[in-house]
Amino acid sequence: MNEIIGELLPPTRLMLTPGPSNMDARVYRALSTPLVGHMDPWFIEMMGDVQSLLRRVFQTQNRITFPISASGSGGIEAAVLNPLEEGDECIVCSNGWFSERMAVIAERSPAVKVIRVEAPYGSTVDPEAVRRAGKGKKIKFVGLAHGETSSGVVHRLADFRQVADEFGALLVVDAVATLAGMPLDIDREKIDICFSGSQKAISAPPGMSPITVNTGVEELMRARKSPVPSWYFDFTPIMTMWGGERTYHHTPPISLIYGMREALRLVLEEGLEARWERHRNNQQALVAGLEAMGLEMFVPDQADRLITVTGVKIPAGIDDRKVRLQLLDEFNIEIAGGFGPVKGKIWRVGLMGYSSQNTHVLLFLAAFEKVLLDQGLRVPAGAGVAAAIRSYQQAGQTAVAGARK
Repeated sequence: MNEIIGELLPPTRLMLTPGPSNMDARVYRALSTPLVGHMDPWFIEMMGDVQSLLRRVFQTQNRITFPISASGSGGIEAAVLNPLEEGDECIVCSNGWFSERMAVIAERSPAVKVIRVEAPYGSTVDPEAVRRAGKGKKIKFVGLAHGETSSGVVHRLADFRQVADEFGALLVVDAVATLAGMPLDIDREKIDICFSGSQKAISAPPGMSPITVNTGVEELMRARKSPVPSWYFDFTPIMTMWGGERTYHHTPPISLIYGMREALRLVLEEGLEARWERHRNNQQALVAGLEAMGLEMFVPDQADRLITVTGVKIPAGIDDRKVRLQLLDEFNIEIAGGFGPVKGKIWRVGLMGYSSQNTHVLLFLAAFEKVLLDQGLRVPAGAGVAAAIRSYQQAGQTAVAGARK
């Protein structure tokens, strides 16, 4: 009963999962800096830095832009519950675990009719099906995941913006897996509400959900006839904390905000376009390597593949869990399996933020080849690494990208 628990010493892993990603040393240093009070004038001024950096990463001028003190699922809840009122109808495009979560949250709001437009895991939702589903109805918003991490699918947002415009509806976008890893321009693409996650391509600690809301949504909030059903996620009082008033709403995760500030600085130091290109080049090399090893991608059409998370079909006779455990035990590399209807059928390899480096891709392919051979799969020796190197040469990427001292 009196035994003293030992010091916390987590293992060092290469996290190639759909999140969290590894973090730059500068982010760790920011996390270790001294706490100050959340009403301290220094901290209040620093909050403005974080908002300014987030606006640049989201590419928006929206006043309401801040990190919610919650995971990406909290971002879903805030984005869904704030615009919906009794009697409203909305459309949610459901093609995976997290887009389905948006629909489930909407169904828990008061007296709201949720219309699901569905597609199988590994497929995009057809905008024309959304158009048909909303025809003749008064739709409040169209919601979808830009990148669905449960299967590795990406949507082209312009098609859904056009449909939402025809309905006079808001466009609500889950960018948890895409912000800072793929092209996303909130103002140019006319996205009304967009939320993300801190631990993915931004490479900050988990526990915060950046969100941005345009002036049209602000007006809608002022015209609400009833309170937002969630006190914690109600935009209006939170924005007195993150707005000019800086009044108390809740105690924010101060150290996590420090980490996010530094991670956002790293994003902008690299440059958004350079960062997008790095993610694209590394995923192309990963896919080239996996296909050269005889593996099949879960999303067949390259144009529909999410750049930050790649779904790989598990070959017949290969045990998903044994492969992942050997990678972890022998090489300290973590990848993810599938869940829901694709559990045991796919691996999910994340290349996000700091984790998306060409050295990590080459290391993973070499380790993966060894593990698959040990598990009884015949893999062409060295083919994966060789194919990835050729992909990098074709892309003109010879230096290690994304690494920081």
